[in-house]
This record gives sequence, C-alpha cells and structure tokens, in this order.
Amino acid sequence: MAKVTKEAALQYHAQGKPGKIEVVPTKPYRTAADLSLAYSPGVAFPCEEIEQNAQDAYKYTNKGNLVAVISNGTAVLGLGDIGALAGKPVMEGKSLLFKIYGGIDSFDIEVNEKDPEKFIEAVKAIAPTFGGINLEDIKAPECFEIERRLKAELDIPVMHDDQHGTAIISAAGLINALEVAGKKIEDVRIVVSGAGAAAISCTRLYCAFGARKENIIMCDSRGPITMARENLTEEKKEFATSRTEVTNLEEAMKGADVFIGLSKAGLLSQDMVRSMANSPIIFALANPVPEITYEDALEARPDVLMSTGRTDYPNQINNVIGFPYIFRGALDVAATAINEEMKMAAARAIADLARRPVPDIVNRTYNVRNFTFGPEYFIPKPIDPRLITEVSMAVAKAAIESGVARKPIEDWKAYRQQLREMMGQESKFTQNLYDTARLNPKRVVFAEGTHANVLQAAVRAKEEGICDPILLGNTDRIRQMAREMRLNMTGVEVIDLRQDEHGDTRHRYARILAEEKQREGYTYQEANDKMYERNYFGMMMVKTGEADAMVTGMYTKYSNTIKVAREVIGIRAPYKHFGTMHIINSKRGTLFLSDTLINRNPSEEALYDIARLTAEGVSFFNRTPIIAMASYSNFGTDKEGSAARMHNVVARMQEEFPNLAIDGEMQLNFALNRDLRDEKYPFTRLKGQNVNTIIFPNLNSANSSYKLIKELAEGAEVIGPLQIGLQKPIHFTDFESSVDDIVNITAIAVIDAIVFEKK
Repeated sequence: MAKVTKEAALQYHAQGKPGKIEVVPTKPYRTAADLSLAYSPGVAFPCEEIEQNAQDAYKYTNKGNLVAVISNGTAVLGLGDIGALAGKPVMEGKSLLFKIYGGIDSFDIEVNEKDPEKFIEAVKAIAPTFGGINLEDIKAPECFEIERRLKAELDIPVMHDDQHGTAIISAAGLINALEVAGKKIEDVRIVVSGAGAAAISCTRLYCAFGARKENIIMCDSRGPITMARENLTEEKKEFATSRTEVTNLEEAMKGADVFIGLSKAGLLSQDMVRSMANSPIIFALANPVPEITYEDALEARPDVLMSTGRTDYPNQINNVIGFPYIFRGALDVAATAINEEMKMAAARAIADLARRPVPDIVNRTYNVRNFTFGPEYFIPKPIDPRLITEVSMAVAKAAIESGVARKPIEDWKAYRQQLREMMGQESKFTQNLYDTARLNPKRVVFAEGTHANVLQAAVRAKEEGICDPILLGNTDRIRQMAREMRLNMTGVEVIDLRQDEHGDTRHRYARILAEEKQREGYTYQEANDKMYERNYFGMMMVKTGEADAMVTGMYTKYSNTIKVAREVIGIRAPYKHFGTMHIINSKRGTLFLSDTLINRNPSEEALYDIARLTAEGVSFFNRTPIIAMASYSNFGTDKEGSAARMHNVVARMQEEFPNLAIDGEMQLNFALNRDLRDEKYPFTRLKGQNVNTIIFPNLNSANSSYKLIKELAEGAEVIGPLQIGLQKPIHFTDFESSVDDIVNITAIAVIDAIVFEKK
C-alpha cells in the first residue's frame, strides 16, 4: 500500500471542489415547466399527500434512500475528541462510502453537543428527513445510551457503526477462522483486549453466535475485568469474569484460542502468542498500528490465523464490507430498526461469501491468481461485487422475518437484479440475454479450458443455465484448478484432444477439412496436424454439429484465430467479409460499435459488408438500427481516403436499403448530438433520431473508441467483441476479458446458435 503523506491527503481534500461529496439533482430542471413541477406550484401536491399519509414520503421524496452520518466528534478514528467540525472530513468520507458501495445518498451532520440528552434531542428533531441514521465516532460509554434511546424512540434504522459494523465483520471472520482451525465457537477461549464500544458490541455478537461468557476474558487498561472490580459500567459488568487468579493480559493469553484486539498498538507480545492454543486466531484491530504486527505474529506462530484492520495484510476487518449493505437492505424494506436478527444475517452472508469462488475482479485488483478459502483468505475483500446482493438481501429477509419491515419484498429475483443494476454490475440488456439463452441452452466449446477466467466463466454459465460447457485442455490440470478454485464441475465436460481416446475424432475432422479444402492445397496430413490445435478442433466440433457454438481468444492472437475461423467455418453468403461489434450500455442507452476487431483497413467493399452485417446484428438484439458512418469529415467535405470510402458506402446503402436509417460520413459529435446534427445538416436521413450504431472507417478508430469509452464512461457496461458474418456461432474474447465478459459473450453465442438452428 502506498504511504499516505500529509501533503497528498490535504491536496486530495482541497483540490477542485473542497470536500468529497456534492448534491446532484435527480429530476429535469432546465425548463420553466420542470421548475414548476419541482417547486411552486407543483410541489404542493406531494406535500399534501404526505400530510395525509406519512409513508408517502418514501414514495415522493428521497427519504427511502437517504442516511444521515451523525457525529459529535468525541471519538474520531485514532484522533480522540477533536470536536464536531474537525471530524467532518471523516463523516464526508463515510457518506462517500455509502454512495459508492451501496448506492445510498448520505448527508454528513456534525452536532456540536457532548451532552447525551441534548445530542439525542437534536438527532430526533432532524430524523424525519432520513430513512436511516448512522451514528459515528461517539465516545463510550455515552454512545451506548445514545444509540439505545434513539433506537427506542425513532421508527427508522439507527446503528452506531463503530460498535456494530466492527462486530458484524469480525463475527463473520471469526466464524470462518474457526472453520479453518477446526474449532467450535462454543468451546473456544476468547481474550478481548479493550472494553470500549466496539469491544462490547463485538463480544455480544460472538455470544449471540454461541460463544460462552464463562470462556471470555475482557481486559481494559487496568487489566482483566473481574467481578471483584469496583465502579464498573453496566457494559463492563456484562463481561466481568469470575477468574480472579488471572491478573494481567499475559496470564489471560495462556491457552487462549482467540485474541480480539480493540485497544492499542504493541500490547501483544510474541511470547503471548506462543502461549496460545494450537491454530491460534488473532484479530489485532487497533489502527493504524495493530496490537501485534502480522509479521511478528506469524514468526511467533506459523499456524496463526490473523486479521488486522489494515489493507496491506490478509483478512482485513473493514467496516465497509458491512454498513453500506446493511443499510441498503434495511432501507429497501423501509425497516423500522436494525435488529440483532439483521446483524447476524449480515455476518452469516459475509462469512458465506468468503467460502465461494472469488470474482476475477477481486483477483485482478489484488494481483493474485486466485484467492481461495483458507488461512490467508477467510474474509471477503471490500471490492467484492457480490456484497451488494448477498448482504443486502440477507438483511432485507431478516427484517421481513423479524417483523420490522414496512415494505416487504415479494420478488427476490427482481430485487437481486435491481441491486446489480444500481451498482452498474449488470443491465436489463444483459439479463435479457441470460433469460433468452436459458430458454434453450446449447453446447458451447471453450477453447482455453485451462485459463482461470474461462474455467470460472464456463462453470458460471452452467450454473446460470445458459449453456452446457465443453472445456478443451489438459483434463488433470483443469480438474486441479477447479478444486483449488472450489468450482463445481458437475455437468461440465472436459476434452483433452491430444489424448489417444480422441484420435478417431481428430482423424474424422481431418478428413472432413481436407476434403473440403483439397482444391486449396490442403492435404490430409496437414489437416490432421492441425487437429491437435484447440481452435481447429473446437471449430470442427461446431462445424459438424457436435457442439453448437464456440468461445475462444484468451490465449491466441486475433490474427491466428481469425485465420482459423475463415478456414474452418467460412464467411456466410452473400458476404465476403466478417467483423465484430461491441455493445456499450451507458446512462445514454445502448450503443453498437463496429468493426472493432477484424478488418484493419477495410476497402469500400468490406465497409459495405460491415454496414449490412452491423444492421443485421443490431436487429438481432431487437433494436432498430440508426447508423452513423463515422469519419473525421462531414458529408463529403473530404473527397479522398477513408472519408470518401465511407461516403460512397452511405450512398450505396441508402440506394439499396431506402428504409434503413443510415447516413454520413460524419464526425462523432454530430453523430451523437442530435440537436447539433439536425441544425447543421437538416437534410440528414437521421433527422430527429438518436443514433444507436456507429460504424468506423478502420480498426484503429473503432478499437480505440470502444476502449476509450470503457475506461472513461463511469458505469458503462461493455459487451463484446461479438462476431457478425461467419457461417456458425464462433465468438471471440480477448486477453483482457473478465469472467463477466466471457459469460456475456457465451450468452450471445447461445442465442446466435438458437437463431442459426431456426434458419
């Protein structure tokens, strides 16, 4: 992790607009009519509806997606009581995390009041604004009473994240660490270092999961909390031990199974770690420096299962794994509270995620081949995209089952999809692809079965019901990879085409190809040699109908894959060329780009084929193509080179397809800005229409454009490349393709095969 300097942090917060968050309108506001609806006189109507029925505030305002992050600045991070205003950067940061991880709008509110009673009254007074309240950085013991009172007196979810966020994430980690260690929570001896808000809440939640109080020793700055101690708070009394013979942390640690550190740096020595039971579990959560460093703990006990609060060590206990999704689930059912059932459901969901195969985005971000459940990975990473669905849904279900939900969810499949769309993980377009493919799943060959992303994508496509996968590659290696990645290979066929058992198939494919290509200089021996290559073998499976579609391209250079596709599959009549499209889903809608992969410097004849194939391809997705032929010039201003070729293709297409909306050549700003185009060029065939398809003059411009959009368009979904023009469904990936990309292409390959079957 890069070292954070004071200068860099101050510049980050000051540059541009000071701070980290802003308010953005969600409704049109540019016209007088818009403003009349947004404010006077139109705003009076929702006001009257809410006056009659308070629950309509969830319908007509942002209350149902708005959380207050409220603090008095008395216990800010590791800084202590720095005051409400000084704590504002932290509260802004929490609001930022709510938005980027949970899609939740948030206002940070700093209350300059240390008196608990007055603080409670201030929060109660502003509570009608919000759908939930996140209390933050309020010192103990006042935080316990503040939260208790607000939960009892308000009808919206209230959670002090310093207490419960840490408790939920660490409970999930403890559940999994105990599984790795082969221990049961009801049997283990636990030492808790610290007796503040987080420590008390964590210990309570561990007990809810089965830990026994008689097996717990809690220590504060004076040592173990015993029943003999005087002047204990009610919270400390709850965990006071009867073991008066234990007088210090060192004695408490002897034979302990679990250490939970919520105190300060350096309290735990290597000797204390050595004195613990076998497979000791250490959660050293003091920040930024833990009670013992990861390196020292591992040196003392190589069998240690270790968590810290730091990003640069395994198994980080990070509250962002929990609070955005806990509030997300609570808000979506209009819950009146966040109760114990909801917190336990969140912990179980987080624990369960760590036992599943890890999404490739997580592996790539942390630059590892594959995280697998075990000593160095028993807590999900904060960037795991599944947290939004799994944790939010678990919390929402628990709210409904425990009776605190005012708006029960009836269609859980739709809710899952809504969450994925909210965070830009999936669009209705993608879901429609999956649904269509599920209607008639096909046999799909994956040429690179030993590629980790391909293997995961094939298994997921099977689990999604999209296809019956066939993996090409070394059987032993694929099975071993699947075991390491904890993938369920049921129903996944593996073919090692180099094995003798497939010799007859190779010979048969070679004879078919040699006979077909004998007038092109092919011999049987040459064809037979090629059948040891996965692209040749896989494409022959599709050619002969022994498979319905193929996905390839992760290892092989495009030029080689394209050559094999032309050679084995061939181009569909009446075309002489084939190409690829990319689909961009963004806030502006769906955009088709072509040709993004195949034709480097297409001739006029090739562009003519690409234009026809693209129009056909867009129609394949139930869209009416509205096509702009892109260039650096507009409507004949340049008479040479690629601009002239595009101009000539437009003229030919308009003559042969008078009902097709196609025009150009034109610059991209005119293609995408309808008002600008219609004002400047009112004669265009595209007048009054929004372009949804762009055809580029060469591979350089097409490929660069889609990659530029992919990197710069926030929230944009890119699907492709999608093959257009071959005789059979052969579809391409590239070496950058994620598991999601490959699954999307697989769904399209299946749909392509369904359509081909009906021809």
